[in-house]
Amino acid sequence: MARREIAPQVFLAALPLFKGLDAPTLERLAAATTRHAFKRGERVFGKGDPVTGMYVVVYGEIRLIARSAVRGERLTGVVRGGRSFGEPMMFLERPAVVEAQAATDALVLQLPKQAVFDELGRNPRFARRMIAGLSQRIESLVQEVERLSTGSGRARRVDYLLRNAGSGPGPRTAALPATKGAVASHLNLTPEHFSRLLHELVDEGLIQVRGRSITVPDPGRLAKGAAEPRAKT
Repeated sequence: MARREIAPQVFLAALPLFKGLDAPTLERLAAATTRHAFKRGERVFGKGDPVTGMYVVVYGEIRLIARSAVRGERLTGVVRGGRSFGEPMMFLERPAVVEAQAATDALVLQLPKQAVFDELGRNPRFARRMIAGLSQRIESLVQEVERLSTGSGRARRVDYLLRNAGSGPGPRTAALPATKGAVASHLNLTPEHFSRLLHELVDEGLIQVRGRSITVPDPGRLAKGAAEPRAKT
């Protein structure tokens, strides 16, 4: 079934960042907005590209990838429906420091920098919400760093799976948003250690792996299995 087209102002009005803004403000922002449909694997922008605005994900997932000669490819974040990205570089007026790539088929709205800046100067409420949104992102990054700096590799792997496998009772499924090497680097693990941990969890019946899709039959049991298994005697 084809996805129903959503008018930009309708979608923007439903987002926390734009919710409650008056109709003229939404109409001005929507009028400047452009739609971009991406197939899985297509690039939104690359490292070093100019960031000419901010982006809002309507549906799908956008992965943010950093690459370096020392660490190789590293996943730095995943942006899902209803969330935005690109604002820091837009405000700093600097080139992108990561690559943004579609992890799934995705629809993204782009709001040009000048339209955002004009509205920030015109609307104090919008300015406060923009500041609050960036502050929440900083808080999330601090929490992420804390999670990745404590606990064993196995505990970090389990925590990552549980946070990305949704919620609700019964089995859950998480799809790795990038290569195993990129996710391993994000968790401060080597690719070899990452693969070994996956095999351990599979052997213990805590997860099922099929390509990049990982099923968690019993989230509660997986959470209890975060500790390193005792060595066999």
